[in-house]
Amino acid sequence: MRIFGKGRHRPSASWRQATDRAFTLIGDGRYEDAGELLTRAADLEPWLSESWFNLALLHKFRHDWEQARAAGLRAVALLDRETGAPDWWNVGIAATALQDWPLAHRAWQAYGLRVPGGASWPKAGGGDIVSGEPLGMELGSAAVRLSPEGEAEVVWGRRLDPARIEVLSIPLPSSGRRWGEVVLHDGVPHGERTTTAGHAYPVFDEIELWAPSPVPTWVVLLEAATEADRDALEQLAADAGFAAEDWSSSVRLLCRMCSESRMPSDEGDGEHLDPHDHSEPGHPGPLGHRTDGQLWVPERECGVAAPASLVRGLLDGWVADSPNSRDWRDLEEVC
Repeated sequence: MRIFGKGRHRPSASWRQATDRAFTLIGDGRYEDAGELLTRAADLEPWLSESWFNLALLHKFRHDWEQARAAGLRAVALLDRETGAPDWWNVGIAATALQDWPLAHRAWQAYGLRVPGGASWPKAGGGDIVSGEPLGMELGSAAVRLSPEGEAEVVWGRRLDPARIEVLSIPLPSSGRRWGEVVLHDGVPHGERTTTAGHAYPVFDEIELWAPSPVPTWVVLLEAATEADRDALEQLAADAGFAAEDWSSSVRLLCRMCSESRMPSDEGDGEHLDPHDHSEPGHPGPLGHRTDGQLWVPERECGVAAPASLVRGLLDGWVADSPNSRDWRDLEEVC
């Protein structure tokens, strides 16, 4: 097979040495030095799609989306297969970061995905140009690991397209993220979360914040006599268009190896004696995931995502519905 008049061949030893060394440097976070080596490799073998794929990957790590798009387009121009190449996935991530929706549509379709939705208009020579963001891909739920290189936290969300997740959990303040934010995520899952129904959901790593949320995060201590009292607050917040989450039962501490493996998700039922849970028993909040499965602890540490103008009224309304079994105190905005 010949491309642009030059036959395909195995990469030279110099190309392989430069590339191997570059990825060692990337692993050490030395992106500038790695970039010099990968640029040299591309100069040595400009006809190899791998040369440009590797550069696109580096620029993705650096969040340099203009360069990632440019290198990615050079990589896909040299492909010898029509669909399914990871080169197209990287192009799709870069295009999504830049809100280059025509290219994002083209990338996901070239990868082999069906992409409905988005506004379009006719182009010369026939066909349409898609201008709006991909809509209605119905990719379902997934988990995303926020701040994967820092105090990583896995939260639940709704996949908007192959590269974006809307956060539906209330993240802990250490993540710097809020309920309702949209994050750009990588394409290769690191771990899974399973449910008792047998469903498995991938865990993707966050790349960066794509769209911030104006809704602040609050932490509050609840006195909820029963689980039903706790559930009532979560439902009340949801009915108002916002969210509340009982961090005392939803948060568990995992080591990195456990977090990136296939793990059962906590669905709030039964005995919380997960051997992979590294939190301390008997404490509410982030260190209180485990109980003996027999005793409900009325004091709950709860995250609330709601505007400042609404949050106190929401809590007061919750108490007013059952004043003998509910109370709250120590409300604080944390993110």
